[in-house]
Amino acid sequence: MATATASPKVQTSPQVARTKREHGEKGFMASAKLRDAMQEVLVDLIELASQGKQAHWNVVGPNFRDLHLQLDELVDAARGFSDAVAERMRALHTTADGRSGVVGGTTTLEQFPAGERRTTEVVDLITDRIDSAVGTCRRVHDDVDEEDPTTADLLHAIIDRLEQLSWMISAEHREPRSS
Repeated sequence: MATATASPKVQTSPQVARTKREHGEKGFMASAKLRDAMQEVLVDLIELASQGKQAHWNVVGPNFRDLHLQLDELVDAARGFSDAVAERMRALHTTADGRSGVVGGTTTLEQFPAGERRTTEVVDLITDRIDSAVGTCRRVHDDVDEEDPTTADLLHAIIDRLEQLSWMISAEHREPRSS
């Protein structure tokens, strides 16, 4: 017959009183400044995805297929990053607001023009918008990094990928530099 061994006592930490700022939730909570910075990034990413689709549906002209597919890459990246930003905001016990009126009223991106657009025009229009979204990330970066380096790491990933996409899309109609 096997003898029962006593299980070691598990030490439990005393209940820590939560501050009002923690709202009864565990962990770090974003300040209003961090929340506002991430909200700015969020709306630009949502708008970038929307404008990328608008361009995707209405682009025409030379090199159509390649640009059409690149725009889908951009949309996928912007959607994925907007979800990551919103979920990071929730992890920091604040809310994300991606409603269309909020996005349209607060984005830094200029409205994308209606109707068909030639590939060369779309390249310029969409890279301007990518660069605007990157600009928002760069503008808020230092304040975000000061409060929460983990969230700043997310901004690094967004900047890295969007700058890569801006370069790749803008290369569609660039000419080589003279040596």
